[in-house]
Amino acid sequence: MHLVDLWITRSLSMCLLLQSFVLMILCFHSASMCPKGCLCSHSGGLNVSCSNANLKEIPRDLPPETVLLYLDSNQITSIPNDIFKDLHQLKVLNLSKNGIEFIDEHSFKGVAETLQTLDLSDNQIQSVHKNAFNNLKARARIANNPWHCDCTLQQVLRSMASNHETASNVICKTSVLDEHAGRAFLTNANDADLCNLPKKTTDYAMLVTMFGWFTMVISYVVYYVRQNQEDARRHLEYLKSLPSRQKKPEEADDISTVV
Repeated sequence: MHLVDLWITRSLSMCLLLQSFVLMILCFHSASMCPKGCLCSHSGGLNVSCSNANLKEIPRDLPPETVLLYLDSNQITSIPNDIFKDLHQLKVLNLSKNGIEFIDEHSFKGVAETLQTLDLSDNQIQSVHKNAFNNLKARARIANNPWHCDCTLQQVLRSMASNHETASNVICKTSVLDEHAGRAFLTNANDADLCNLPKKTTDYAMLVTMFGWFTMVISYVVYYVRQNQEDARRHLEYLKSLPSRQKKPEEADDISTVV
């Protein structure tokens, strides 16, 4: 009986030691996988916080099991294509308060389906690729950016129709229509279809061009007619100025003889 108790005690000690060793390995692994300048923690999944880390670009060694990713308040100016493609568990992505200027087509490839919250507010975003938010299920925050309102932005926000708050917070700093600058995009979208403006502009240009050619042709015809009239008048005056033909003496004698 004594031997059995001793064996059980030693087994429990070994189990506890093994468990501690495994936990230590897991913690060390998580720490070693954490990007430089970031803090990683486990709370309902792997949380990676890189806020205020003076980052100029998005780290490329983000752990694949990341669930929450905070990259706010840095100096990031772009979101490379496919940068998040391996983060299949990502639910929250905060990129606010950076210097991002443009959102490319595949900036959120791989996470569009899993993201629940996407924060792009307080950046320098002026435009986005028309397919940048395709399949995006997340609640997007894109306010406080110097948006240029055009057909592409109109198409993008219409594809996010379920996210009404997103469109209502977009203010046009500039626009293809000058009168829309400084106004909420949602108001502009109700006023005009920005995607028809290029066609109308082209139609107007064609009309102006055709009118110009028509005017040119008419002017040439009028000039040609007037020039011909002037030439005819001069020719007639020239003919009138010629001396009249006089009869020869022989012809006069013949006429007298006949009489």
